[in-house]
Amino acid sequence: MREKWKTPTAVLMTIALSCVFILSACSNGSNTPGTGNKENGTKENTGAQADLFSPVGSFPIVKEPMTIKMFAPQLPSIENMETNSFTTMLQEKTNIKIAWDLVPNNALEDRKQLMLASGDYPEVILQGNLTREEQMKYGKQGVFLPLNDLIEQYAPNIKKALTDIPYMKSSITAPDGNIYALPQINECYHCDNALKLWINKAWLDELGLAVPTTTEEFYQVLKAFKEKDPNKNGKQDEIPLTGSDEMWVGNVSAFLMNAFIVDDYTEKTAGTFLQVKDDKVDFVANKDEWKQGLEYLNKMYKEGLIDPAAFTQNADAVQQLANREPDNIMGALTTALISYAYNMSDTQPRHKDYVALAPLKGPNGVQQTLNFAGISKSQFAITNKATQEQQIAAIRLADYLYTEEAIVLQENGPEGTGWRKAEEGELDFDGKQAKYAIITQKEKKQTQNGSWEQIGPSLRTYAYRSSWMTNQDILADGGYQTRLNTESKKYEPFRTKEMYPNGVFIAEGDAEMAAQLKTTIIDYTKSNMAQFITGSKDIGKEWDAYVKGFEGLQLDQYLAIYQKALNK
Repeated sequence: MREKWKTPTAVLMTIALSCVFILSACSNGSNTPGTGNKENGTKENTGAQADLFSPVGSFPIVKEPMTIKMFAPQLPSIENMETNSFTTMLQEKTNIKIAWDLVPNNALEDRKQLMLASGDYPEVILQGNLTREEQMKYGKQGVFLPLNDLIEQYAPNIKKALTDIPYMKSSITAPDGNIYALPQINECYHCDNALKLWINKAWLDELGLAVPTTTEEFYQVLKAFKEKDPNKNGKQDEIPLTGSDEMWVGNVSAFLMNAFIVDDYTEKTAGTFLQVKDDKVDFVANKDEWKQGLEYLNKMYKEGLIDPAAFTQNADAVQQLANREPDNIMGALTTALISYAYNMSDTQPRHKDYVALAPLKGPNGVQQTLNFAGISKSQFAITNKATQEQQIAAIRLADYLYTEEAIVLQENGPEGTGWRKAEEGELDFDGKQAKYAIITQKEKKQTQNGSWEQIGPSLRTYAYRSSWMTNQDILADGGYQTRLNTESKKYEPFRTKEMYPNGVFIAEGDAEMAAQLKTTIIDYTKSNMAQFITGSKDIGKEWDAYVKGFEGLQLDQYLAIYQKALNK
């Protein structure tokens, strides 16, 4: 949002472990999941747990140190997960030593797929961006253990969240009735409206141009950015529009394509290319409107209005571009957060030149944005590598991560370093008395080692997020969250109802086939999309062949599976 570590009041709940999670043949150390027969529990097991664990709700979780290996991304902004202040606190509080299995954040998807396919995975996936298809596939295979009984017996905070948050249970419960993974609940207004394009308002003012409202007006603005030297340095060095599909909602095409038809390909790992009209699931990337959108993007690409690097560069490259000295050369950027490009500091004011652009109206009158509310993926899973004792310890650790104490520290680090309690009169996003306040760092650094930022399962509700102090001046230091919420109001009226919804599980028998079809169809769509935009394929001559290509990819079956899931 970062050393005062406080222990919550103990809640005495010593309960026998359900044998859904007791490993079969546990007497010989087998890690095979149990049969789910609760009658197999014994008094000896209960007594052994009392010797190993503190009562539910009290700490440390385990009386003697226990090591659990956990898979997670290594964010470039975090210096060292092993020595991180939150890691240290968590280990001291719980007596659980984390053996890290870390992967660079931009390689998480590839490494996840490899380790799950090979069987070389740890006891716990702390953050895995687990799709519903993956949860079903690896749950059915026994790789991911059902969490239902563990939650019921050892996780009162998670259990409460399942009751208090209406959409949570249905969003994470698989068709077989099991919960295989826990989400990161992040009720965030500006996140719900994340499909943003930030445009250089200072350049518009310099050129005497109004903020564009249609795709044609936007095209004319980008031409002016390219040709009329808005940064006044006497050079034609301006880059009218850029982005990166490795940034959050940073794909340069999605914002513009939604002026023609629904496009949920917002970043590297996103995209179903589905829409729902009158409760019927349909595919968008073979429609005339899709072709029209690609022609628009190809026109801008050919005229040098879209940065060629936008299709290949990472977030670091965007930041370097944005902060190039001595002159600003960036006209517009697609991303949820302008802070991906600029430091939000009064000492580096370039970010103040940008405003969010409301959804553009296309030539057919379409004006829409996506709605990201709800749970799209889950993060935390316990695998069949975990012993019975590790399963209990892991779910109790996850349960602690769902407390407000843990959420504040996880995201912001130790109190007095990264955050403090708000003083009387300090206001939150809604203009009410704030509960917490960020401590502004005198020296802005690219990395920190006080927090996990937003790694792992957590419960950041609207009420929690709104409880932080913010500067009511949206362009001043400390006013960024208010700025994001203010800019997001431009998008809420245009949220489409045609986007395939979050929270839909594929039927158990269809999950594996759905995953295969989705991979093939989406890879084909994305590859051709890039080629049509850049002109390496002629959309006028090769469109029909592209559309026909879907016949060999079982598109009808793909649609039928997603229709069946929606109907249920």
